[in-house]
Amino acid sequence: MIETFQRQLPNGTTLSCRAAGTAGRPLMVFLHGFPEAAFIWDGLLAHFADPAHGGYRCIAPNLRGFERSSAPADVAQYKAHLLIQDIQQLAATESSDGTIAALVAHDWGGAFGWGYANAFPQQIGRLVIINSPHPGTFARELRDNPAQQQASAYMNFLARPDAEALLSADDFRRMWPFFLGMKAGPDGHGWLTEDVKQQYREVWGAGLTGGCNLYRVTPLKPPPPGQDANTIPVPPRERLMVNVPTLVLWALDDAALLPGLLEGLDDYVPDLVVKKVPDATHWIVHEQPQRVAAEIEAFLHRR
Repeated sequence: MIETFQRQLPNGTTLSCRAAGTAGRPLMVFLHGFPEAAFIWDGLLAHFADPAHGGYRCIAPNLRGFERSSAPADVAQYKAHLLIQDIQQLAATESSDGTIAALVAHDWGGAFGWGYANAFPQQIGRLVIINSPHPGTFARELRDNPAQQQASAYMNFLARPDAEALLSADDFRRMWPFFLGMKAGPDGHGWLTEDVKQQYREVWGAGLTGGCNLYRVTPLKPPPPGQDANTIPVPPRERLMVNVPTLVLWALDDAALLPGLLEGLDDYVPDLVVKKVPDATHWIVHEQPQRVAAEIEAFLHRR
């Protein structure tokens, strides 16, 4: 059974959360991306809360600016270190020692997962990243790879001042292609049922500014026309190293994040397992939930 609750953090942020499992058990935290929300993890919350699959305390917060979480108006309030602080303070309320047994993250959630593991490796037992680029390889590909620059060009649209108004118009007409524009898997787009669409409408109807602000605040996006890609900053190496056992689960038909982002990843992540999944897109959590659960479970049991 999925619980829902609001958690007030010491920094003043309130996160709306979904959870399953017994309080006090080892903690698993699940971080969503855009244009998603915490509900995408419901199946995995229930799976890993089951004693047969580890009996974890599983929590999926809605990131600040999403669903009913705090949504500050200032774009600067969406900088990565502040969202990482939100997750750290949430973990402190749910874990007796503030540690996370496993942090599972997708898309923008992965950006904060990479950052969390870099800043606080001693607080995470295992890291699972699902189709979310490491900042080191992402900066390189945005600077040097025209194909990735083109694949990421949508980021500049989402950073426009009028992005929320354009995305909300006509029953979110411009939002559905994020899903339907990806190559269909063996089951087509059958996962996008009317019930799932309604869950998305409710999330988007609560506001899209938080999600768009992530694109506005990040320096890691393709240069606008006429600007040199060399202006994209390369983070210092000490901010790129991840000394946590890490699984990267990568759907190979992701049209926005190309497989070149995996090249050189082991230079930043010494203890790394990469699992490439054919016939799956950026939305693999929806498309192949059983495969995702099985890969995570096998990794958690890895010696």
